[in-house]
Amino acid sequence: MSTAALKPAPSAADVTRRPSWKIPLVLTALAIVAFVFFGALGSHDTATFGLASGGDFVQLPALVVSGMVAGLVTGFLLLAIAGWSLALARTGSTLPTWAIVLFGVLFVFGFLAWAVSGGSTPNISLTGLLKGSLILSIPLIFGTLSGVLGERSGVVNIAIEGQLLGGAFSAALIGTMTGNAYLGLIAAAVAGALVSMILAVFAIKYLVNQIIVGVVLNVLVSGLTGFLFGQVMVADPEAFNQPPRLETLPIPLLESIPVIGPIFFQQSIIGYLLYVVVFAVWFALKNTRWGLRTRAVGEHPKAADTLGVKVNALRFWNVTLGGAIAGIGGAFFTLVSVEMFTKDMSGGRGFIALAALILGRWNPIGAALAALLFGFADNLASVLSIVGTPVPSQFLEMLPYIVTILAVAGLVGRSRGPAASGEPYVKE
Repeated sequence: MSTAALKPAPSAADVTRRPSWKIPLVLTALAIVAFVFFGALGSHDTATFGLASGGDFVQLPALVVSGMVAGLVTGFLLLAIAGWSLALARTGSTLPTWAIVLFGVLFVFGFLAWAVSGGSTPNISLTGLLKGSLILSIPLIFGTLSGVLGERSGVVNIAIEGQLLGGAFSAALIGTMTGNAYLGLIAAAVAGALVSMILAVFAIKYLVNQIIVGVVLNVLVSGLTGFLFGQVMVADPEAFNQPPRLETLPIPLLESIPVIGPIFFQQSIIGYLLYVVVFAVWFALKNTRWGLRTRAVGEHPKAADTLGVKVNALRFWNVTLGGAIAGIGGAFFTLVSVEMFTKDMSGGRGFIALAALILGRWNPIGAALAALLFGFADNLASVLSIVGTPVPSQFLEMLPYIVTILAVAGLVGRSRGPAASGEPYVKE
């Protein structure tokens, strides 16, 4: 008998220890790009990053760095992290999440130093950049939370775009007619919930393909709001399309904390609601009976049914709740950002929210952070165009989509949605 025949079959543990080279190779390639282009080929000029605003307790001095030096230092650190990742991959281990986050922060800083130092006006306000990023992310985060509630319950919510657009339209219409922005905010939540109810009825009760229903609803809401905008709002904007503004409500003392104060504590009521809703959805899904049942009907609805959970009823109300949350996000467009409704003003952000949902791995906090990435890229493109950097803004706008594609492809970890997502449940 040969010795090969005496060798035992590989165990499950041996299989899991097989090295995965995808993440280490991607990190290595990015580190080389940073070291060469941001460092060795970087600008000798300086980049200035403002860290203070007028009302801070302490006026932090601006951070002034040489573009080339910053690129070389960050490139060296990135190469070190990439090398660590390669060493861990040889043993079948993976890089800790905090190290991947640190890699991303260092790469972005090196890129900023390179881009700003080569601009015609080599200084930006870092606090303003981050605050603008958060503001642009607000409707995206509300949209991703709607998607989380739907997919964790087993329903694919493609209609986020329609929910955001319906919320924006209703907030502008009701807010203008009543002269009360808060009534407009409530109307936005109701409009988003109504769109979700239609999705839930067709997808859950009549078992229509969930993706098709979502796409149809997006087209329906776009057409309906566009028609009413042209026939009603354009004809008499003072009566129907000049909603009052939700003013910024700075929190005393907290707003004066350097750097983070202006970013997090100078928001409108929608901005503060965002913090509450993200935490509430995360906590409820993780620690409450409702959250346990929601996760159960999204993973194994038949098992949940045998334990007495009303699967379809829970799905219906969770999808409706998600629509109300997305509607509040839509109100941001007309009550905070623009103060009037324009046709298709959501601009495809509902679909971006779906991408952020996947990148965040169907976790409320992860999805919110992924949405912040999109907001950061959008704001960065605008800021760098003002600075006069030679980097094309179109390239910057592509970055979050490239990251999302890499995430879906598994290059930053496997993304697996709830097992029963998109599958209708019929009780036997």
